[in-house]
Amino acid sequence: MDFSRLTVLCVGDVMLDRFRHGDIERISPEAPVPVIRLRETREMAGGAGNVASNVASLGGTAILVGLVGTDRRGERLRALLDRQKGIAPALAVSAGRPTICKTRFVAGRQQVVRADEESAAPLDGAEEDAVIAALEANLAPADAIVLSDYGKGLLTPRVVAHAVAAARARNVPVFVDPKTRDFARYRGATCITPNLRELREAAGAPVASEAEIEAAGRALLAAAEAEAILVTRSEKGMLLVERDRPAVAVSARAREVFDVSGAGDTVIAALALARADGRTLAQAMHIANAAAGVVVSKLGTATANIGEVLHELAAGDESVAPPVPGLQPRERAREIVAHWKAQGLSVGFTNGCFDILHPGHVALLAAARRECDRLVVALNTDASVQRLKGPTRPVNALEQRAQVMAAIRYVDCVVAFGEDTPYELIADLRPDVLVKGADYTVATVVGADLVQSAGGRVVLAELVPGQSTTGIIARMR
Repeated sequence: MDFSRLTVLCVGDVMLDRFRHGDIERISPEAPVPVIRLRETREMAGGAGNVASNVASLGGTAILVGLVGTDRRGERLRALLDRQKGIAPALAVSAGRPTICKTRFVAGRQQVVRADEESAAPLDGAEEDAVIAALEANLAPADAIVLSDYGKGLLTPRVVAHAVAAARARNVPVFVDPKTRDFARYRGATCITPNLRELREAAGAPVASEAEIEAAGRALLAAAEAEAILVTRSEKGMLLVERDRPAVAVSARAREVFDVSGAGDTVIAALALARADGRTLAQAMHIANAAAGVVVSKLGTATANIGEVLHELAAGDESVAPPVPGLQPRERAREIVAHWKAQGLSVGFTNGCFDILHPGHVALLAAARRECDRLVVALNTDASVQRLKGPTRPVNALEQRAQVMAAIRYVDCVVAFGEDTPYELIADLRPDVLVKGADYTVATVVGADLVQSAGGRVVLAELVPGQSTTGIIARMR
């Protein structure tokens, strides 16, 4: 899973998030309130800035469009963004509006109180024009657009309509984190991501069961003329309602939750990146769900990196993990691959006899694993090897070869095929990436047509000179 080539244009309410940490040792003699002895202050970009931070943390590039004031908080926010790798700030400046700042006082792991500094005045025409100009100037590189509505006034109907129309003209998906009850404001969006409360208030309907959530989601789909509604349900996971498709749910993995601050920002950042990377919305939901699981186990406005997300997805693989390393039956391999794909993971495939493993094999497997999230290795059966290599081969029987192959850290699943080529197996598993050595051409790789016709890739990996099983056997003799 590699989002490094993707750019997400994040538009919305940007703010400075401050966390002031301390300890509570006594109650104030002036009033029945705790006294916090402050010991540390942390600052970071919040609101749409946190969406951008999550995009960058997941490996993508974020262009951040928002509005700040000419005050010290604005200077501090711009300085933080300028230092953050993967974020290109494109902030409009207002002479009359203060930079939004949220200050949270935290004792131990408990947030005690929050103080907000902001303006309740609506944007004036000049401010709207400045935001739209910044949006227009940064549309070209965008693979997806996120509208992060924190209800602070930046996403006016005019700004939203302009962003959606511009995205549609370029065939770029638009994801919306809503704050208004009127989802028609986001008309034409690809996907809107309310939580349960936001869904209930917008639909004016009960959302106690999955059936009620789906009904409310479909009603809002029609009102917003959107393609999908993704409902986040905290510890119950997520539910995706797409137009003309059955609803799909994913459960959250049980964990200790420290802080849900900014979890919605993580969800929409991961969702936008995964969809821009070619995943279906259902697959993107699994990735977003895993990313949310990472950040809720952290304190404060947190982000998830791609390694943490992959680890979280792997933790959900227990239901399909083989009980012992070794060869998997074809039907079991099909189930495992289908599970990985449902999670939004890309699946790679390579094949061979792999009779006596040598550094050339290991280099091929390492190169293959770099091209995908999960790697399937298909081994020729003993009879198939004999037909290819002669009656004295293989040196090691299939079960032995499979046990050794399954122990290689780059390999996630081992399966066998008895045909002369793995064409039928490739047709059965439908991998996203097909890897062979550079002694092949794409035209001569078996199954290349199947993978490419489904939108996948064929990769030819460099070979290690002087490495072959035949050579090893010759030296032994």
